[in-house]
Amino acid sequence: MVSLHLSQLTLSHFRSHKRAVIDCDARPVAIYGPNGAGKTNILEAVSLLSPGRGLRRSSAEDMTRRPEALGWKITGILHSLHQVHELEIWSESGAARQTRIDGKTAPQTALGRIARVLWLIPAMDRLWIEGAEGRRRFLDRMTLSFLPDHAEHSLSYEKAMRERNRLLKDMVREPSWYAALEARMAEAGTAIHAGRLRALEAIAEAQSKAETAFPAASLELICDMPSAASELRETLADNRQRDLAAGRTLIGPHRADLYGVYETKGVPAKDCSTGEQKALLVSLILANARALAQDFGAPPLLLLDEVAAHLDTDRQAALYDEICALGAQAWMTGTGPEMFAALGDRAQRLEVTESDGTSHVERVS
Repeated sequence: MVSLHLSQLTLSHFRSHKRAVIDCDARPVAIYGPNGAGKTNILEAVSLLSPGRGLRRSSAEDMTRRPEALGWKITGILHSLHQVHELEIWSESGAARQTRIDGKTAPQTALGRIARVLWLIPAMDRLWIEGAEGRRRFLDRMTLSFLPDHAEHSLSYEKAMRERNRLLKDMVREPSWYAALEARMAEAGTAIHAGRLRALEAIAEAQSKAETAFPAASLELICDMPSAASELRETLADNRQRDLAAGRTLIGPHRADLYGVYETKGVPAKDCSTGEQKALLVSLILANARALAQDFGAPPLLLLDEVAAHLDTDRQAALYDEICALGAQAWMTGTGPEMFAALGDRAQRLEVTESDGTSHVERVS
């Protein structure tokens, strides 16, 4: 099986880690230690090896180790589709982070062409009951996993929309000021919408073909906008008066929402129990990983923060079985080694401890 995995990860002055060098193989990585020891910081470092702001969405300045505030650096040796890449991500004195791939400076978006990274963290447990923004972000991470260009479309759309919203707030009425911005928004917006729909189709297919211990979620994109760029451009022009009154753009992919239903029960995800909502999230991450294994050619890196703590013993074992069957290098955290007992020798283990504000990582097995 073709794998996507890290064989080495080095953290320098990153969060609580002054220096940590982690050598590993392609098996899942079980990370345990007390709360606050620095386990999630390791997962965050891996998440930065993909486009975007990482699993915490923090600024580069927030990631630097205190009190030194010297800046930070993450390096990784990534095995991807029979190729080996040297990755470097760093920030100096709180400046925007920089990326190098195989010794050459590269944009963040280039990471999406050689790696796929998915994550599930406790903050996502409220996905179905929080505002639509969180669900859009979740959907866009799924879409980005299939379509690396999705990040560029999103950046283009957001930049044009910010400029248009500035005109709206300043009550600018001259049509010529809007035309070019709306054309850019229409092109990028329809690409975003089409990408999201494609991602949902891939997830649905992956769920329908799998036998799994986790419940399937039926997903629907709620977005009242034309699917053709020319129509969206006309709609934006027609809506200027309404948008002027509101001081912002009221139509487009930035207004979309993701609606989920527990498929076998026919119950909206927002009305499910806390345990059911968690199981649905796990199901979606696994479906995303299965679809990527087919689409990309290798299963993605999985980052699962404290995921086992919210599952009963049977579902813990089922999750580990599915990860191993998939062949994914899953980086998982838990408070103690007992959380990973069902993995046996199918995983490698790291113990993380903390003293005097500094994290220490030790390979246990």
